[in-house]
Amino acid sequence: MARTMENLRERAAFMRESLNRSQTITDSMVSILGSFDHRLSALETAMRPTQLRTHAIRRAHENIDKTMKAAEAILDQFDLARKAEAKILRGPHEDLESYLEAISQLRSIVKFFNSNKNFKSSGGILNQANNLLAKALLKLQDEFKQILINYSKPIETDVLYECLPASVRPGSGSPGKQSESGNKSEQIDKSSEVPVYKLPTLMPPRVIPLLHDLTHQMIQANHQQQLFNIYRDTRAAALEQTLRKLGVEKMTKDDAQKMQWELLEAKIGNWIQYMRIAVKLLFNGELKVCEQVFEGVESLRDVIFAEITYESVSLLLSFGESVAKSKRSPEKLFVLLDMYEIMRELNPEINTIFGSKACVEMREAANNLTKRLAQTAQETFGDFEEAVDKDATKTAVMDGTVHPLTSYVINYVKFLFDYQSTLIQLFQEFDSNDPEAQLAALTTRIMTALQSNLDGKSRQYKDPALTQLFLMNNIHYIVRSVRRSEAKDLLGDDWVQIHRRIVQQHANQYKRISWAKILQCLTVQPTGGGPGGGDSGLSRAAVKERFKIFNMNFEELHQRQSQWTVPDSELRESLRLAVAEVVLPAYRSFFKRFGPMIENGKNPQKYIKYSFEDLEHMLNEFFEGKTWGEQKR
Repeated sequence: MARTMENLRERAAFMRESLNRSQTITDSMVSILGSFDHRLSALETAMRPTQLRTHAIRRAHENIDKTMKAAEAILDQFDLARKAEAKILRGPHEDLESYLEAISQLRSIVKFFNSNKNFKSSGGILNQANNLLAKALLKLQDEFKQILINYSKPIETDVLYECLPASVRPGSGSPGKQSESGNKSEQIDKSSEVPVYKLPTLMPPRVIPLLHDLTHQMIQANHQQQLFNIYRDTRAAALEQTLRKLGVEKMTKDDAQKMQWELLEAKIGNWIQYMRIAVKLLFNGELKVCEQVFEGVESLRDVIFAEITYESVSLLLSFGESVAKSKRSPEKLFVLLDMYEIMRELNPEINTIFGSKACVEMREAANNLTKRLAQTAQETFGDFEEAVDKDATKTAVMDGTVHPLTSYVINYVKFLFDYQSTLIQLFQEFDSNDPEAQLAALTTRIMTALQSNLDGKSRQYKDPALTQLFLMNNIHYIVRSVRRSEAKDLLGDDWVQIHRRIVQQHANQYKRISWAKILQCLTVQPTGGGPGGGDSGLSRAAVKERFKIFNMNFEELHQRQSQWTVPDSELRESLRLAVAEVVLPAYRSFFKRFGPMIENGKNPQKYIKYSFEDLEHMLNEFFEGKTWGEQKR
């Protein structure tokens, strides 16, 4: 027993000497160990007079065992404290795992002394351990911040574009900008495969587990607010810098209003790409990182993610709002539909990424923008119908060809049918009753408005024949364009057939107005026999006058109507043939009956100026749009 006590004294003395060398040893620790030394001496003194009494010896042994166990526990805690202190002083940067282990040891030491406050000077020991723990956590916080800053860099634009599917990368046909060939439907066909997006590496995978461990240590130490601020500020800054490098910029409604259309159209095309990149790559990737770093603390994760992305989401959506709120004009309809399309495409993913309660404001803002774009597009569509009806362009097409308004409206409608499915979705935003019928009705009203306007423009011509030619050209252009587009399916075969008859009616009216006087010259009603006039009753002088009037009228028509234009080759040939089928037989018949009367007289060439071949050749020069100089040549 004496040897046991001596061993205890030696170990206590050794520990005292070791602890005295430690930077964090306090007098209170030495005091506790000293108290054990006094207890052991007292026990030894008490034991000597009672060695002969068995019961007292047994009790003494029990007390000694308890004292030894308590001393061992204390010594173990001191040993842990000494090792933890050394690790803390080295800092977390070199060996983070060891540093986190030291923090865990300090916490266990604090817990031990909190449970054994009856030891002498335990309060002092607790203060020292807590102070060391506080310093350790501050260093840990600094390390967390430094790791975040080091690895939270903006993503280069080229890297982001490489993460997009090939079908939507720049240079593969920019979204939102369609060529006049209607390549939008072709793009849809080519991109029928499900596009694959590759998330960019926002943070190296090896760093994320370290951040996760640091996060939990800081939360355990009730440093949530510091953790929140550091993570939010660092990651939000990296996200915003990435968007700025990409080209995202703030734009107000006034900016959109003042900007030249070509520039605004280009910016809208870019915005569509930015929205796709932001939602599918950046916001989605940011959420994945948040989920890994804050695994197990979802409530904190949701709030942090909401605050990281709030400014970036607001910046992107404000651009869309500015365009939607700016003054409406017909050319904006297509970009509004492009913007509406991308928002509809992204909304399911937006609702998932920003699905938490903390993100409700951003989720609702995105859905509201989609509805506002739909509303503005619908109103712009209505404005277009009214603009077509009231177009007051005074410039007449002098040759009677297709008016610029006609080609503009038809191209506009053809473009609209590239967006047919989008338009149907748009109508459903406001009225779910047969959206196809709504689209058909609106298209019909636009066509009716165009025809009404063309009727008004046709009255500018002084020549009624040119009025009919102008209407024939324009209605034919409308019918031909509708037959070759998807508009035919909505307007229907009946609409096409009715308007083909209208084209024919205008052609017939043209023939009647232009050629009635000439045909009248060549038409002679039989009146019975007469000297020198056969059965017509026409004298040689009357026949000469008829030939003179025919020549004069035909030359005047040829001169004027060679300058008129029928741009469609089939319609032009058809109209020439229809005229020839009436004029040439009439001329041939008149010539056969009355030509000999002139040919047998003086200067027949003065009256019979044209052969049948001459007339046929000249008829083939009608509607070519030739100038007077070209005719002379």
